Amino acid sequence: MTIGTLRSVVLDTPDIQRLAAFYTALGGWTQTYADEDWITLETGDGWRIALQLSPDHVPPRWPDPDYPQQAHLDIRVPDLDAAAEKARELGAELLRKNETWYTLADPSGHPFDLCLFPAKPEPTLMGVMLDCPDAKALSTFYSELLGKPITYEGEGMAMIGEDGAQPILFQQIADYRRPAWPDPAHPQQVHFDITVDDGDAAEAAALKLGAIALPYSGENWRVYTDPAGKPFCLCWD
Repeated sequence: MTIGTLRSVVLDTPDIQRLAAFYTALGGWTQTYADEDWITLETGDGWRIALQLSPDHVPPRWPDPDYPQQAHLDIRVPDLDAAAEKARELGAELLRKNETWYTLADPSGHPFDLCLFPAKPEPTLMGVMLDCPDAKALSTFYSELLGKPITYEGEGMAMIGEDGAQPILFQQIADYRRPAWPDPAHPQQVHFDITVDDGDAAEAAALKLGAIALPYSGENWRVYTDPAGKPFCLCWD
């Protein structure tokens, strides 16, 4: 079953221009749309990352449990030290490192991992990782919502979609704290925009899977939360 397809991974930020400049320089991503509230970036390997102006954005402070992350990006790079130094020059903060990945926070506080991958000379976006209380349950939800097969299940971890085809990953957190958007004390930080053919039919199917409708909508979009409380939008033309 496929209800919709992933249109964009959307990051909240108080400064869309600064965050766009950061990822354009770090990853070689291309800006394809911009207005005063929104910038869309194309990664060149199939992903679309959107930046949404959020003046009251409260950044995560990972690993501080009082300001938890909700998700992070995994970016593959051929040289960890060189990529981390470039990221820091562009305004990132190094948070943690080991032999195979470094964790940094971008200029809006969103954590991301630089993952060692010498096979390609340029940075590539491997995937987006969602924190959740139950990796199996949330991966099953998004597998059915997006029509992506579950390709990995391990202890507290899961992945849907094939490597190289915009996979989404899930990591189980013992002290998971749900967002409560639009409450700024419990911010969403990140959300998915999902393209559907028919808003009513897609809503009925998503609710059957366990989504909850929120009282926010526009002419061609509606807002929901997944079983872990993370907002997402169903969008149609």
